[in-house]
Amino acid sequence: MSEAIVSVFSDHVCQLGEGPSYDPATDTLYWFDIVNGQLLEKPLSGGAVKIQELGQMASAIAIVDDKRQLIATETGLHVRDVATGKMTLHTAIEADNAATRSNDSRVHPCGAFWVGTMGKGEEKAAGSIYWFFKGELRRLYSDITVSNSICFSEDGTVAYYTDTSTGLLMRVGCDPATGLPIGEPKIFVDHRKAKGYIDGSVLDRDGVLWNACWGGSVVEAYGPDGKLIRSVAMPVTQPSCPAFVGRDADRLAVTSAWSGKDEKQRLLDPQAGMTFLLDIPVNGRFEPRVLIA
Repeated sequence: MSEAIVSVFSDHVCQLGEGPSYDPATDTLYWFDIVNGQLLEKPLSGGAVKIQELGQMASAIAIVDDKRQLIATETGLHVRDVATGKMTLHTAIEADNAATRSNDSRVHPCGAFWVGTMGKGEEKAAGSIYWFFKGELRRLYSDITVSNSICFSEDGTVAYYTDTSTGLLMRVGCDPATGLPIGEPKIFVDHRKAKGYIDGSVLDRDGVLWNACWGGSVVEAYGPDGKLIRSVAMPVTQPSCPAFVGRDADRLAVTSAWSGKDEKQRLLDPQAGMTFLLDIPVNGRFEPRVLIA
């Protein structure tokens, strides 16, 4: 098994770096500093980081078309004009609840968007996971403390998610035409006795789930049977979410955070909040486009 090479993609330090998503059309990685309400972008080929102040907490981005993106924020789903950065509310989600914000979210192969929410202070059972498709919104799962690890099989028949506070990564059947869950979720990975917490995940073409282990200083890979098959050491204690990047989606970008650390802990974790590239053979795939109408 070849060794993974980990390098710094961006040394811009995020308090809570999250939600990385790669646009292959422009060779650009987008990600967020959630608590500071910032959207960051940088070409994979290099260059300066562009930062947009969103004015509210935001956590996930999806491509609508060449001119528009959809961003999950603490008030709902906003359409962003790529050229101007202008944000327009499309669908409100918990906009009347100032205690919650968006968190981990991802697009199903059919174009549906699963959007997770959580309490801003990680209040117990304050969040939910929603399904959004062509303008329709439904709550799928409630009483979620920290929504994470939303990802889907390439054929759209399986969905994964977790409430990080439980230590259990769940697997549920999915309707490939609508992205709606079918049947009851079952435990895919029981992480309760392992170091760290299950955070963001992506699923490759081989059915391998790549998870950022918050507090564990690793990115872990699980086979289709839920068995741990690889662990890649990270130079930070709190990696938060991976994304497939590159022309062939054969590399991983991983965000991280210093959130929750005091000054002494930050000195011991000097790269916390930076964004990294993992040169490791992965059979990745690009995110589908989201259907908003």
